[in-house]
Amino acid sequence: MVRRERWVLLFTLALLQAFAIAVGVYVIVHGTEQLPASIAAPKPTPTPIVTAGPVLDPAADGPLPAKGTLAALLGDAMGDPAIGGNLAGAVLDTETGETLFDSAAATALAPASTTKVVTGVAALASVGADTKLVTKVIRSGATSIALVGGGDPTLAGPKADPKERVYPRPASLATLASRTARALKDAGTTSVSLRYDASLFDGPKIAPGWKPTYVPEGSAAPVTALAIDEGRVSPKMDARSADPPRAAALAFADLLEKQGIKVNDNIRPGTAKPTSPELARVESAPIYQLVERMLTISDNDLAEALARQVAISEKLPHTFVGQAQAVHQVLARLGADQGVEVHDGSGLSTQNRITPAALAKLVALSASPAHPELHTLVSGLPVAGYTGTLHDRYDESDSRAGAGLVRAKTGTLNGVNTLTGLVYTMDGRLLSFAFMANDVANPAKTIEALDKLAAIVSRAA
Repeated sequence: MVRRERWVLLFTLALLQAFAIAVGVYVIVHGTEQLPASIAAPKPTPTPIVTAGPVLDPAADGPLPAKGTLAALLGDAMGDPAIGGNLAGAVLDTETGETLFDSAAATALAPASTTKVVTGVAALASVGADTKLVTKVIRSGATSIALVGGGDPTLAGPKADPKERVYPRPASLATLASRTARALKDAGTTSVSLRYDASLFDGPKIAPGWKPTYVPEGSAAPVTALAIDEGRVSPKMDARSADPPRAAALAFADLLEKQGIKVNDNIRPGTAKPTSPELARVESAPIYQLVERMLTISDNDLAEALARQVAISEKLPHTFVGQAQAVHQVLARLGADQGVEVHDGSGLSTQNRITPAALAKLVALSASPAHPELHTLVSGLPVAGYTGTLHDRYDESDSRAGAGLVRAKTGTLNGVNTLTGLVYTMDGRLLSFAFMANDVANPAKTIEALDKLAAIVSRAA
């Protein structure tokens, strides 16, 4: 059996198994005194990761495709007049880093959500795959407690359905309230005053380059260290709270009341002392699972939280400016900071600029045996025609050959469509690619063209 056929067979078997496990899994549940930041689980029991096949098959080391043929095929497709706008692309060999295709690959363009690849790499490389984000309650006085946010936007509020199958499984505010009530009752306390502390994140809550409509329309919530359901008014709604920390605190107070703890009506913000005793805590899923979720469903709120954790880890200001500096600091250590300018973690900022060459290099690094700490980025990439933001694509005649084979992160803003990811060639060579279009007049045609380009790479020989 030729290598391509073997890979497809392995893929098909693994895909069937993955989908049997994954029914209903990828569901959207929808910053003075320094506080303790993220903590690492010493040796966590890993939660099974649902992937769609042998993403990094070590045996898949076929020959490089002919540069001339690949360039001709991609060049013709990129010249499609239906695309219009400003289009650039790059294809790299993940094993050697050799550039196999370059069409204005050093041109810095607006990346949209492919910015999340940058965020994911930085988080995995700096914060660490097993690190968890902690939401806790501390005792700040004889009858005073404080709810302290640790930057986990996935914290499930009381309106979240506990029976809903979600990957990764989020921490629960209800669980935190139950543990807090138990600790208070054990200490003989049944009435408290409540403060809430979101001071771990500092500075503006809206990133440079965000349009004023983003929060009202539900594209993202104000970026805060304390929130439930990613700042949503309800888990199933896009509508966002104007003050996520206060909304979380009010919900927590209601939960405590149901547990028999009376809460004073004067609930207000405050800053907890790092030496205050802890009453209870809950922890998020580990960073590697949060990165997977961020990439698969293109979660803007989670992307901003992860970028802020990079700033914390790199000991830089816990602000949008600080997180941008931190991301560049991490990429510089990886030798991959050239061609990257980011102002947020999600890609909503219209000020972000990244080159196709830089995106393709970051994806290649994530697939490299030299960087096993980054491999989760690969397993988080949507699978063409099957998962995440690619589940309803690759059904056109020009792109159908890439269905199930292409793994890639999408990017979409007004006038911007991008795609970056990985694919094996016909002969089993693993390549990374990035195709970026700006000044787009026809988004539908441009998306079709980007999918076709990735499919061409999959057929390279």
